[in-house]
Amino acid sequence: MSELYHSPAGPSPEVTNAYAWNRLVSVAPMLDWTDRHCRYFHRLLSQQVVLYTEMVTTGAIIHGKGDFLRYAAAEQPLVLQLGGSDPAAMAHCTAVAAERGYQEVNINVGCPSDRVQNGSFGACLMAEPETVAACVAAMQAAAPETVISVKTRLGIDEHDSDDYLQRFLEPVMAAGCQFFTLHARNAWLKGLSPKQNREVPPLRYDRVYRMKERYPQLHITLNGGVKTVAEIQHHLEFVDGVMIGREAYQNPTLLTEFDALCGDSHRPDLQQVIAQMADYTQAHVAEGGRVWHVVRHMLGLFQGGPGAKRWRQVLSQYGPTASDAHELLQMALHEVEIARERIAQKMADYANGS
Repeated sequence: MSELYHSPAGPSPEVTNAYAWNRLVSVAPMLDWTDRHCRYFHRLLSQQVVLYTEMVTTGAIIHGKGDFLRYAAAEQPLVLQLGGSDPAAMAHCTAVAAERGYQEVNINVGCPSDRVQNGSFGACLMAEPETVAACVAAMQAAAPETVISVKTRLGIDEHDSDDYLQRFLEPVMAAGCQFFTLHARNAWLKGLSPKQNREVPPLRYDRVYRMKERYPQLHITLNGGVKTVAEIQHHLEFVDGVMIGREAYQNPTLLTEFDALCGDSHRPDLQQVIAQMADYTQAHVAEGGRVWHVVRHMLGLFQGGPGAKRWRQVLSQYGPTASDAHELLQMALHEVEIARERIAQKMADYANGS
């Protein structure tokens, strides 16, 4: 087994069987965003949320020179999202992932980008349920203890009926998949960019709810457009879990509220999180990395609060050339504290009639 990278600081939750994970809330796989540095940061903010890797293709694992499966032990529970459509290649990569300690591998059947379509995977696979079913069966045979899950859309192009979605789900279920994440939109394979595909097709939460009613034996997670804890709580009345995407990245403080939903009273101290991230970043620098590789994921930490703009400005201005993460993050945090003091003073002056 390849040695896992252990971070210098942070929680190391006990790794349990993936079937027993608390799956109420998860953070979506996001290309160029949910790398191992981002995931480590997110884990400091929430002990319970299930994290996902960026999508990794079978070709990258089989032929690539980089270590695309590297992660910190503290990131668990962690799901590898795999892109591919060849059952043999998917099985091989699942076996490799299992050796590396991944307990769940998720098949990408939701990405609509041209590049992904050209590789014959992603959302276009909704038109080939038997191919996805064959991948599930091969992956489970290669790693029997590993959970195999699927993330998909509600349909593709003009195929937007419940019947179409059921014709996709049922063969994949029959192959042994029990865990599905449904992005509550159709995917348009032609004419819309990936960004437009996240915004233009209407959200149809009702259709996700109906799939849970139709297949109560499945674990169904809803994804798409969710931004608040109140929205999560509402959706959990109808489905088993909720996946948050860009809101979790752009407003990461939101993650600090997730553990309470899962029955965990853990609420991290943000100053302690920043200190731990400084230690982690310096360890990355010591390995030859750059400060910016890590701190770019922290830009939204104080989103919506006093000092958020100055925090972003300091990290954006000095982060790309910084060599000392402790100095950079303390400088940015100092700006946040100044902003808070100014607001507190204004409120005091107002209360005193000044």
